[in-house]
Amino acid sequence: MQKLTNKEEEIMHILWMLKKAFVKDVLAKIKDDKPHYNTLSTIIRNLEEKGYVSYTAFGKTHQYFPIVSKDVYKKRFMNTAIEHYFNNSYKNVVSFFAKEEKISVEELKDIIALIENRDSVKDAPSKTNLNA
Repeated sequence: MQKLTNKEEEIMHILWMLKKAFVKDVLAKIKDDKPHYNTLSTIIRNLEEKGYVSYTAFGKTHQYFPIVSKDVYKKRFMNTAIEHYFNNSYKNVVSFFAKEEKISVEELKDIIALIENRDSVKDAPSKTNLNA
């Protein structure tokens, strides 16, 4: 999966939100720094070439839709960021946000509870094991 430019990523967020859209629909959703219609069309075609979107043809016009989900992209983006900026350490990620005061003690407690609950579910015997 190729890396996206900032503008391509912005367009993908719009396509994920709209699910299906013509270039004019995407253009209408861009808040700042609206590109020319032809420029936007080129960006969307680049997204197609990179394997992020596909289209349905209606005569000479195309309705575009994402073929890479937001969750798949988010996972790849986060894994890459954690690898390159935090030495593959989630502790470093959390420490960074704590130092930057971007995460509260309550949020950290919630994260710990999520991890503890996840681990307790993993360790619990399954129903099929109880019947054996």
